[in-house]
Amino acid sequence: MGQGHGCGLMQIEVGERPSVASSPERVSPPRLSYVLGLITLVLDQASKLGVLYGLDLEQTQPIIISPVFDLILVWNRGISYGLFQQDNPTGQMALLIGTVLAILGLLVWMMRVKQPRLAVALGFLTGGAVGNAIDRAAYGAVVDFLHLHWNGWSWYVFNLADAAIVVGVLILMYDSWQTDHPSQKSA
Repeated sequence: MGQGHGCGLMQIEVGERPSVASSPERVSPPRLSYVLGLITLVLDQASKLGVLYGLDLEQTQPIIISPVFDLILVWNRGISYGLFQQDNPTGQMALLIGTVLAILGLLVWMMRVKQPRLAVALGFLTGGAVGNAIDRAAYGAVVDFLHLHWNGWSWYVFNLADAAIVVGVLILMYDSWQTDHPSQKSA
């Protein structure tokens, strides 16, 4: 037993770790997923509102941040990387319905998630998907404004929701490649 040091109301034993029972309760994976999704959504929507109404990017673009990074407004009426552009209302509604169905599936998955890493991935995916769905419902297109480029090479214009979705997919891929994944253990 380590040497105790008193400090008023509490006795601390030096060299002893608190027991698991006395440590604060950990956040459940579903709750972690929901909180991360909400944070992702709020940051995404705040950044979009900032570039649309704070910076008035539509009138002031491009805003050059660095030699490799600009802010430039692009209305993406398609899906990732501008694929399947939909200029007519029927196509836009189909994309919105598809997005809402995907979000509902992610929400069900989030309720059932057991592993923290998977919860993080689902939080990023869901927060990003909801952020882009809000844009699609409000504007008929997704607000993209982040542009990376270098030495004549240009990456697609994207937003924070897109980045969160990519990170979520990368985490899912990493999780699926783990040899000690719970679903791979035999009973």
